[in-house]
Amino acid sequence: MLADADLAAVASLMGDANRACMLLALLGGDELPAHELAARAGVSSSLASAHLGKLIDGGLLNAERRGRSRYYRLADRHIAEAIEAMLAIAPNQRARTLRESTRGEAIRHARTCYDHLAGELGVAVTDSLLRADLIGPPEESYPLTPRGRQRLQALGIDIDELLSRPRTLTRPCLDWTERRPHLAGSLGAGLADLMFELDWIRRRPDSRAVKITDFGHRQLRAQLAVNL
Repeated sequence: MLADADLAAVASLMGDANRACMLLALLGGDELPAHELAARAGVSSSLASAHLGKLIDGGLLNAERRGRSRYYRLADRHIAEAIEAMLAIAPNQRARTLRESTRGEAIRHARTCYDHLAGELGVAVTDSLLRADLIGPPEESYPLTPRGRQRLQALGIDIDELLSRPRTLTRPCLDWTERRPHLAGSLGAGLADLMFELDWIRRRPDSRAVKITDFGHRQLRAQLAVNL
């Protein structure tokens, strides 16, 4: 017989600043080696290994050995969704260096939230889809409209393939920097994949932020009426 959920066990895993930093580094859906996560957290390799072991034991991370390195990733998208939701109520942290400030601005401008777009870019794309009647309102979980299906398929998104996946096609995800919802679900992931494939956006090497290319800016305006 089960009692209530053990929230304290999860909270204790995320309550350490170094482990929180590692989880945030993986929030964009990347797989990173231990030495990279140690560098992000500013700790030694041995201490990083101990923290990563606890996160694996707690079910928050998975690891895979490749050659001489172990690569870590979030256990699944539900972990990312839970972290993103917690960020919405977390206090803002002041940047201590110019590098931290620059990285923070980049994250707020455009980033991945595990497998879909977030930040100013994610919200702007979602707003554009709403204005064009390609998706319905967030109160109804952003349902894909017939017009939206036709338009997004013309852009190159295989809607039938997305519908075959064992996950929700569309749903709102609260954006912790914009304090508004953006589009998630398999359609949100499909949009992000398409933009990477078409070189509208590129991953930044040191964070979950993404860079909108010059070509991407033009295409976002032309194809989705998004002007950032």
